[in-house]
Amino acid sequence: MKCGHWIGPERRHCGTTRDVRPYLTGPCCPAHTPRALEGLPEIPPGPGIPAGAWTTPSPLNDSRVHDARAVASGKRRSTPQAYRAAQAAVRHETT
Repeated sequence: MKCGHWIGPERRHCGTTRDVRPYLTGPCCPAHTPRALEGLPEIPPGPGIPAGAWTTPSPLNDSRVHDARAVASGKRRSTPQAYRAAQAAVRHETT
């Protein structure tokens, strides 16, 4: 990927291929990022998203998804395989 910054006085694109990253304005090298062009330092990368951010189930969603009794009774729609499995699970609980 090449830096797409237009250097007006020289009538050419930068064309650098080193450390080019995508931005909303197009691919830019470190010298032509939007903050560098404004004379500001780059923002350091943060810690990122916590490891379990998308894997922690909500108790509300968990109860809605795993309600075997509602599936077995026919009150909750499901695939035929899930329906049969839920009926077997409910039968196993009552015996």
